[in-house]
Amino acid sequence: MMEIDDTKAPLLDHLIELRGRLLKCVWALLLTGAVCFYFSDKLFAVLVHPLKEAFGDAGGRLVYTKLYEAFFVQVKIAIFGAFFLSFPIIANQLWAFVAPGLYAKEKKALLPFLIMTPVLFVMGASLAYFVVMPTAFHFFLEFQGNSSGLSVEALPSAGDYLTLVMQFILAFGISFLMPVLLMLLNRAGFVTRAQLIGLRRYMIVAAFILAAVLTPPDVVSQLMLAIPLLLLYEITIVAIWFTDRRKARDEATESASA
Repeated sequence: MMEIDDTKAPLLDHLIELRGRLLKCVWALLLTGAVCFYFSDKLFAVLVHPLKEAFGDAGGRLVYTKLYEAFFVQVKIAIFGAFFLSFPIIANQLWAFVAPGLYAKEKKALLPFLIMTPVLFVMGASLAYFVVMPTAFHFFLEFQGNSSGLSVEALPSAGDYLTLVMQFILAFGISFLMPVLLMLLNRAGFVTRAQLIGLRRYMIVAAFILAAVLTPPDVVSQLMLAIPLLLLYEITIVAIWFTDRRKARDEATESASA
């Protein structure tokens, strides 16, 4: 296998190629955004399902307090869905632009990280959608009832609810990418397994601070983000131990063959 591509294109050719790939990314976003806007009602029904389950048989309502709010909710859903649907195309275009400048070993090293990035993001988003949001919504709706003879009823607006759902999904999805970041830093030589072990106590504090910033101000949601982050941190330390052993074994094999 060739260590690196033989082609050496001038700067202008690289810029033309970059422009073409960026245009493909923009077109992918526009087309998937149009599709998501057309099906925005169905997508919103999926996003509102955890709240519907939390309301239970008594039922609940979503309102909009501004005349244009319902329209912009559909626009936000279209943009949100477009980034998810077009991500494989965008990632493929970026990889096709960067890959020719990488050595074969670098391509082989980066490929697992490219595969694990969407997998970990989906895992975090699924945890938020199927576990965290229903639990948090049940907790929030428990404050309904009577207070001093007055009826207290939850009437969330559609725009605020969508913002909250997007906050949950993005917070958990992006936070679950921590192992990829740490593994890349380790592969680049910026951090070692011993350093990560020494930083464990600081990571515990950082995980709870991050959870407090990214999630609504309730203890349940914060614990449901902080605890998986700490588990992922420990899993990353174990994964680095395996990669270090493999690297040492490969180096020993190369030195023995030499």
